Amino acid sequence: MRAIMEGSEAVAWTIRACRVGAISAYPITPQTRIVEFLSTFVANGDLKAQFVNVESEHSAASFVLGASATGVRAYSATSSQGFLLMAEVLFNIAGLRLPLVITVANRSVSAPINIWNDHQDSVTLRDAGWIQFYGESIQEVCDLHIQGYRISEDPKVLLPVMVCMDGYILTHGREIVEIPEPEEVDKFLPPYKPVHVLDVDNPVSMGLLAGPESYMETRYAIHKTMEEVLEIIPQVADEFEKVFGRRSGGLIESYKTEDAERVIVGKGSMMGTVKEVVDQLRAEGEKVGAVKVITHRPFPAQVLYQTLKEVKEIAVVEKSISLGCWSPLFTEIKALFQGKKENPSISGFVIGLGGRDVTTKDIRKIFLDWKGKVAEGEFINLRLPQENKGGK
Repeated sequence: MRAIMEGSEAVAWTIRACRVGAISAYPITPQTRIVEFLSTFVANGDLKAQFVNVESEHSAASFVLGASATGVRAYSATSSQGFLLMAEVLFNIAGLRLPLVITVANRSVSAPINIWNDHQDSVTLRDAGWIQFYGESIQEVCDLHIQGYRISEDPKVLLPVMVCMDGYILTHGREIVEIPEPEEVDKFLPPYKPVHVLDVDNPVSMGLLAGPESYMETRYAIHKTMEEVLEIIPQVADEFEKVFGRRSGGLIESYKTEDAERVIVGKGSMMGTVKEVVDQLRAEGEKVGAVKVITHRPFPAQVLYQTLKEVKEIAVVEKSISLGCWSPLFTEIKALFQGKKENPSISGFVIGLGGRDVTTKDIRKIFLDWKGKVAEGEFINLRLPQENKGGK
């Protein structure tokens, strides 16, 4: 099916095509329409799944944990405060090595209350043991869900996946999207065959107490698997391209970086704006490029290093901030070059918090006004009066 489609509806059609068997739903803006569309599919008999309305996001995460543990392909979606309410269970899901995919409709975290987009929610839980994907477009987000199930259910992986999509910009925006039918997805995504499953006829125990003599080894096992996933993700993206005829997913995407002297690194929907500015500046004779981080966890350190090591100036642009420090991706890119012979100038910029527009003017400012300078945590398009920078 190829149609102009709202992002939330496109994700719902994609989950339908993945033949999930259990869905938990709790409303929170801007993810609600995803599960609304799925509830219609189930009610009309277009998707054979158990659709359960729960009383909170904590319960939603608990439901899909239980479903996955009993051998069912499961799904949920959430956002912002609801995503953070899931935190306890999200750590459990990863620690139990349960395959699962959820959608995070990225939204700012309160207080003050804000329902618009930035990445503060998902970035806060980047260390929970989940594979993290960030999509630039509705099409990429849909494709990442299909690939996410394939990766998560791989017996060599058995770790959950969150697909992050920018709230409103992608959840409520409309694009031309290609959604494969379930029969097409079957060629790429085989039926879920659990390795460990709760079964009354063959009882096992999950999530037992682990003391100091064994807990550290469980963290090490997840960490080592994450390192191995860095090789699996590109392989799955290659196979996806062969089956569906389009390139999507992977670790990063480089855009006109071959001879670039200055590069912006970022993730999510704003990268479309960054690419537009790269095209404009290229036409003006500037040697600029862009790198989109698709996979934030596991962190693709080596491929980023190889891509950026010849660049003179790197600007990391993020819709998040670690309050009291710098933005997470900025610190990680800085760490890449610690102790290396290459020594590019690396700057960090905070942009678009609370849904503030990321414009071509903003990106041009980063490329041109900061040429030859270094910034650490510089806020772009900040509207505080010059005489009041104390946050009051």
